[in-house]
Amino acid sequence: MSSVMDNADLHPARIPGYGEGLLTRQDGLLDEPLFWLCHLSSCAHGNAAEELLFGADYDAASTFQRRMWQSTKWPTFTVPLAGDHRLHVVHRTLADDPGTDYLLHHPDWEQAELLARDDGHFMGPGLSWPELVSIAVNALPGGSTTDPGARLLLLLPAFGDEEVDDQAVDRLTDALHSLTRVEDPRCLSEALLEGQGAPGPVRWTMAGQGFQVNDGAHSFRNPANRFALPADRLARVATALAP
Repeated sequence: MSSVMDNADLHPARIPGYGEGLLTRQDGLLDEPLFWLCHLSSCAHGNAAEELLFGADYDAASTFQRRMWQSTKWPTFTVPLAGDHRLHVVHRTLADDPGTDYLLHHPDWEQAELLARDDGHFMGPGLSWPELVSIAVNALPGGSTTDPGARLLLLLPAFGDEEVDDQAVDRLTDALHSLTRVEDPRCLSEALLEGQGAPGPVRWTMAGQGFQVNDGAHSFRNPANRFALPADRLARVATALAP
């Protein structure tokens, strides 16, 4: 099987093992500054972070988000990974259960693995910082975007890591500056990296079986959780996401 999938495969009408929503490719949303404010809203902890994120665009972002969530279509974005793996980001526009799901899949798998769920019952994180950066910069074609900044922001709500590198603030600042109209992208970057969404920072370690796991109380990648992925699936997830 070719390592570069065509757009029909990378943007599927369905994702094996996932719901029956109307998955629709809406890559154009990635060029809309208001989309990013809505997408990152769960990452902004406290009034100060919310003010940095929304600023004068709060009402406009609320209207944009309401319209998006009222659609019957589920905006779906895809980031290709090595070895024909791909990450799908699905905005689940259910009237009584809206949220964003982060799913990892490979054509040989019977079903996709849910890495994180960003909604009122948040589950995650699903990505470490090195994994997130590696995915953002891999430049593999055929997905929703090859722009590292857009990929970084798209996957940021699924990330949690108490150890980020010295370039993290600069990298996130550049993405926010390029794709949003926030007034102080650097201060916002610092706030987002400090709070890190609903679960907050977690510690990543190497499991005895030789793959990365974390200690997050709500993470599918923490083997201590009763809802964690089984060891063989934890291993294949870690292999697919390895920097």
